[in-house]
Amino acid sequence: MKDTDNFFDKVYEIARLIPFGRVTSYGAIASYLGAAKSARMVGWAMNNSHHQPTSVPAHRVVNRKGLLTGKHHFEGTNLMQQLLESEGIVVVENQIQDFERVFWNPIE
Repeated sequence: MKDTDNFFDKVYEIARLIPFGRVTSYGAIASYLGAAKSARMVGWAMNNSHHQPTSVPAHRVVNRKGLLTGKHHFEGTNLMQQLLESEGIVVVENQIQDFERVFWNPIE
């Protein structure tokens, strides 16, 4: 098993813990895993998450400013936004509104 496979598995474990109606960031997951400078690798894991045997709520992972930077990796034009809105999260122009309130920090 490659190191990246192991890292990706840890990322998926954390992503599966994100509560319904909440979001976290690539960087928050990286920091939680002790790899603070690996936010981009968390993004790569999210891009690969649809290949996992168990569902990964990748739509709940956004950038540090609450932008839906990974939305082009979802099928359709607005699936990421639609999934978030179905959980009660308000998104305007790819930006999560009230980001501080809906942000979930895995460290806490």
